[in-house]
Amino acid sequence: MKQTFNGGIFQLEKHGTTVKQEIVAGLVGFFTIVYIIAVNSLILSEAGMPIEGAILATILTSFVGCVLMGLWANAPILVVPGMGINALFTYTLVQTMNLTWQEALAVVFVSGVIFTIIAFTSLTRILSEAIPKTLKEAINVGLGLFLMLIGLEKGQLVERGTNSIIALGDLSSPIVLATVLTLLIALVLFIRDVKGHFLWSIFIGTFIASVFGILPEQQLESFSIASYLNIFGAMSFAKWSSFPFLVAVFSVTMVVVFENIGLISGHTSFLKQNGKYQKAIQANGISVMLSGLFGSSPTVATVETTASIAAGGKTGLTAVTTGMLFLLSIFFIPYIKMVPDNAISPVLIIIGGLMVQNIRHLDLRDLTEAFPAITIIAMIPFTYSIADGIAIGFILYPLLKMTMGKAREVSTALYIIAGLFLVNYIIQII
Repeated sequence: MKQTFNGGIFQLEKHGTTVKQEIVAGLVGFFTIVYIIAVNSLILSEAGMPIEGAILATILTSFVGCVLMGLWANAPILVVPGMGINALFTYTLVQTMNLTWQEALAVVFVSGVIFTIIAFTSLTRILSEAIPKTLKEAINVGLGLFLMLIGLEKGQLVERGTNSIIALGDLSSPIVLATVLTLLIALVLFIRDVKGHFLWSIFIGTFIASVFGILPEQQLESFSIASYLNIFGAMSFAKWSSFPFLVAVFSVTMVVVFENIGLISGHTSFLKQNGKYQKAIQANGISVMLSGLFGSSPTVATVETTASIAAGGKTGLTAVTTGMLFLLSIFFIPYIKMVPDNAISPVLIIIGGLMVQNIRHLDLRDLTEAFPAITIIAMIPFTYSIADGIAIGFILYPLLKMTMGKAREVSTALYIIAGLFLVNYIIQII
């Protein structure tokens, strides 16, 4: 088995890693992203899905996505239903465009097919090369700030303000105090490069929460197989030729393609394994297609992947480990829910800070490059949407280039991408 990992499937020796290191990284990734089970299920239930079925759909989609990424691309990239696009699924496709959740799943499936076709052709390379280096770096920085914001929110260090959009949290709150204490310990462990630092941080944060008496209450979840069977393969193509269905396919495809191109490009760059980009995109495309079949909103190469990478994950064994833990979580939901937010948020904050450091690679002397980049960096966390942040920056970039007589510096593909994003916003307005 060890030989299989070292020289076969995962090539651990070639990547300078070990089975133990990969498994620990997979554990860290799992505990960082496991919140998606509860959050995604609740959002899907608001689309009309039975909650028990939505929970199982989320778990199985995450399992398949991670294992597919690990085995096909040999990359430690975690693939789970994405935050933001799950809101698009429920609140836009179902509640605003009046599609049924079955029709929305069909939209996801069709978008996944289109994404997969793109991933297995030269279109992926064309789209990737069309994005200037400045914008790619800006996406990484924006993702870092977004991750930090999620961490700060989960730890209640920031909250919705009465006189401002965001305000400092209640410093006397036990949750805030536990988060601050865990963050300080996590920073020390990380800076001192203690082995398994993030996993230790999660364990210590959980212990601190127990001391403060703020561990989440355990609630047994009941799973109904019959309920899930009503979701699996429940896609409805009855309105496939209708305008709302076609608009929905366009919107979802634009989001999943460019959000994942940005995320996977960032992850492979962070890993210094750019050669895995193509297969990672392919695995992601297939995963999106399977999301519709399994009964979930689309998957993304989640931003929390960077927690696994920073914990030492270098190969697909990390992703497979996380995927297997998702599958096992069916039996251990009450225990997983014992891990409190104050134990997870410091990991997200630290990883976000590492990604923000990419800002040093930006050349801000040319304002036609700088302002689109800065816009992406600001809009991703401010709009709470990776897709919108990327879209606005991509639209602004060619507009500024044209106004300064530098239209030839923009590729034809980027003009098309920007135009499609612009059309998407116009359709939403209409």
